[in-house]
This record gives sequence, C-alpha cells and structure tokens, in this order.
Amino acid sequence: MSQQPGWFTEAHQASGSSIGFRTEQLLHSEKSAFQTIDIYQTTDWGKLMVIDGCIMLTARDNFFYHEMMTHPALFTHACAKQVVIIGGGDCGTLREVLRHDEVEHVVQVEIDERVTRLAEQYFPELCESNGDPRAELLFEDGIKYLAAVPAESIDLVIVDSTDPVGPAAGLFNTAFYASCFKALRHGGLLVQQSESPLVHLELIKSMRAAMHAAGFSARRTLPFPQPCYPTGWWSCTMARKGGELHDFRERGALSKKFHTHYYNAEIHKAALAQPEFMREALVE
Repeated sequence: MSQQPGWFTEAHQASGSSIGFRTEQLLHSEKSAFQTIDIYQTTDWGKLMVIDGCIMLTARDNFFYHEMMTHPALFTHACAKQVVIIGGGDCGTLREVLRHDEVEHVVQVEIDERVTRLAEQYFPELCESNGDPRAELLFEDGIKYLAAVPAESIDLVIVDSTDPVGPAAGLFNTAFYASCFKALRHGGLLVQQSESPLVHLELIKSMRAAMHAAGFSARRTLPFPQPCYPTGWWSCTMARKGGELHDFRERGALSKKFHTHYYNAEIHKAALAQPEFMREALVE
C-alpha cells in the first residue's frame, strides 16, 4: 500500500498491479481489536472503506459484489428461508438477501463489530435493512458459530469475507466447509467470495477441492466485474449439498419484484458460462 497526496493506492503484489482512487479527505481511521479500518471521501467513487490497507468497497461500485454474492444463489435455491452470512460487516449482502420475500430469517455473524458500526455511519444505504425483523446481527467468530449450528437447519450460507489472511484465514479450508455442509439441509447452498480468476486460480482450485472433500456434490465459480478489487475482475463460488448447479429459477429472476443495478436473469446465465481458461483450469 502506498499513499500519495490526494490518492489512496493499493499495490497488489500477486498481480503486479495497483488500483487507486483520488481522495478529498480521510474521514475516519481506527485500529479495532482485529484490524485497521480507514474511511475516505473520494472525488468520484463516493466513500471508500479500507481494511488493513486493502480496499473493501466504494459507494459507487459495491453493487456488483453484493448482488452477485446473493441473487444467483437465492434464485438457484428452490426456496431459501433460513440464511447465514459469515462476515459481511458492511451489511450490503444482508440488504440484498432481505430483498427476497421467501427469506424468513438471516443471521449475520461478523467478528468485528466496528466494521458494521462504521458502515452504519458512512454507508447508511448499505445498512438500510439492518432493522428488518428478519435480520439478526451477531458479533462473534463465524467459524465457531457455524460449528455449533444444528445439523440440517440452514438453507444458504454466504461467506462474505476478506482475503484469506488474518481473521478470514480459517474460512477457506475443508474443516470450515464441513461445518457448512453439516449445517445445510439437502439441496442447500454455500456461496463464498473466491478472489480474482485472473490471478487466484490456484486458490479457487483449492477451495473447490476442499468443498468437494467436505461433501459438496457440485461447484460453480461465477465471475463478475469489480472495479475496486485487484485486476477489476472477481468471482464467487457456489457449492450444493446434493444436486447440480447447472440451472436456476430463471422465471423468478425475470419477474423479480425488486430493483438491481447489475444482476438479472441474463447476467446469471452469462456468469454460468465459463471462459476457456477457467474451464480448462477448473475441469473436474
């Protein structure tokens, strides 16, 4: 991470590239019990959240990530009523999940409460559903929480985490996926952010192998644009407990009752079509 006057720039060693945003001022900076959190006002991208020197989100482009982390899975599941979000402290994923009327209860388990409190202050549009009676916000270790969830009690687990270092390191292995598998009902889904296909293919391959080892019968990695993340291209990986992942409720996506900025039925179909280099690398 380098800092020039008027700019925040994140240097990404793995890809030999960097992404930066012109800033007007540093609005907030603190070191929580888990990480350093900075909030900037940018000139063109709204507010910017940075955790431990890594860009987490901007007000302008977070919809790509939050919509793709939620709607493909929710329109793939037949009827997801019980949802758990691990991480997701900015609450954008929670907001998108709660757009679905069939969802009866969502538990968001974020280890660092300060991320959520700062999101409420600086990104209130992402937190507009925090008071929904179907939402329950917990601030504790998501790994321990999921390990204690009763077997076959959840329909969808969304792992909305930071990169696989620090507090999130334990969310990318077979032991964690086994906890997810146990907690999910038959036909249930796990979806996890899986970094950039351009530079993290080996991580994606290891995630999918670990999901398979934990018992998940099908895995699909869906790429999508994300301008503020390294390479500008990101992905999420879905896994199913029983059944396949070739189809989704297309009619439901076509007739959705809520507004989105990126996701629609055509985007969902496009995300299921793998680029050749991904298809070759992820053949199973």
